[in-house]
Parts: sequence; C-alpha cells; structure tokens
Amino acid sequence: MSDEIINQLVALSNRLGDPVMDCAILGEGNTSTRADAETFWVKASGYELRTITATGFVRVAFDRVHDLLDRPALSDAEVKAGLSAAKVNPAATAHPSVETLLHAICLNLEGVNFIGHTHPVAVNSLTCSVGFEAAFAGRLFPDEIVVCGPAPLLVPYVDPGVPLARTIQQQLAVYADKYGQPPRVILMQNHGLIALGRSAQQVENITLMMVKTARILLGAIAAGGPRFMAQADVDRIHTRPDELYRRQQLKL
Repeated sequence: MSDEIINQLVALSNRLGDPVMDCAILGEGNTSTRADAETFWVKASGYELRTITATGFVRVAFDRVHDLLDRPALSDAEVKAGLSAAKVNPAATAHPSVETLLHAICLNLEGVNFIGHTHPVAVNSLTCSVGFEAAFAGRLFPDEIVVCGPAPLLVPYVDPGVPLARTIQQQLAVYADKYGQPPRVILMQNHGLIALGRSAQQVENITLMMVKTARILLGAIAAGGPRFMAQADVDRIHTRPDELYRRQQLKL
C-alpha cells in the first residue's frame, strides 16, 4: 500500500478520534481501507483512534477473513486464531480487531474503499433508546440525503464479531434489493455508527452529517417529535441533477 493511502487512513482515524468530534474515546471504534484486490488494512485491537499511527494497522487477506464467516460455529479462541492467521505478515505483533470481519464484508461493496466505525454520543443516544427504529424511520433535511443517502441500514443488537458480521451481510443484501445500491450509513442498536465511503474524506463527511442528524433528532423529539420528509421529496433530492453535481463537488 502506498504511503499516501496509509497516511489518509491515519489522518481519518486521528480526526474521528479527536475529542472535539465526540465520536470515540480510548480504544473505541475502528477504521479500514482497501490495500489491493486481495488485502486490506484494519485498525489493530487496543489502539486509540486519536493517537494511532501507521504501526497501529494490520494488513489482512480478504479470503482468509471470509473463511471464518463460512465456518458454522466458532469459539472466541478460534475467532482470535483465525484473525491472526489472516495477517499478511505472520510476524506482525498487532492483532486485528474483532470487527475485521464486518470490514471485510463492507469493503467488498461497490464504491467502498474506506470505513469508519465510531460511537458518537449523539448517535448512540438514539441507537441505545427504545425509539431507535422510529427515530431513523425517515429523512429530516436535504443535506442529510445528499451526504448519507436515501436511508441508513438499521441493525439490531448482535454480539460483535462473527454473529454481527453475518447479520450485516444478510441485511446488506436486503438493503440492496430495496434501494439498488449499498448504504452509506449502518446504525447498530446499542453499538454505534459505520460510515462507508469511496474516500477518507467521504467517511468523515458522512460521520459528521450523522452526528448533526442525531442532534437534530434529539431536539425534534424534545419538541414533540420529528417531521420526516415525504418519500417523494427524499427520492427527488436523491436523484436531482444539481444535487448529484453538488455531491461530486463535495467528493461524495
């Protein structure tokens, strides 16, 4: 992988871990990027997004990670051993995050080269609420659609690792059938946010917009409840030529 790509991944990670962003603290969250057709880089366990450097990422093979998903039942020890075996450099001391499996799935989606998984306080105020699904049942404003797509993918709470990766894999297929494209946002109940982008900048933009959306939702709920846009208006914004042009200018 070129120095430029790893530098972009490090910069994205540091930005998402910046306390000003309020998206992740300590060892929370993880990021990844495609290295080539066969491998990708993913944050290693125990590293902090705020301070991570290139040495905090592990290069793993797609096929070895996907092999874990094909095995019917795995203990925690077997998952750890499988992720270790997926490392391109067996001598690397850092260990891939348990979320490496979902990164492998999502990096194979069309147009996804970078992933940022975080736990923003504003977003998790809603994903951890009894009103999770209702809160994200519609879109609130045009820029949310332009940056984050027609709808997020909502995932119920599932144990992180293989079970979560399998659930997301199944639900991505359902989303693609409905919308004809992958989501830009995955929201996981009692867990957090995944932003999927073609570039590191797009992942950051999506994360920022979802944090803004969550803050507006919290305010709207306090003011009596959100007034979602009509589906026809959402579809119109999502396909308008001027919005498509603006999306290109914003590298979305």
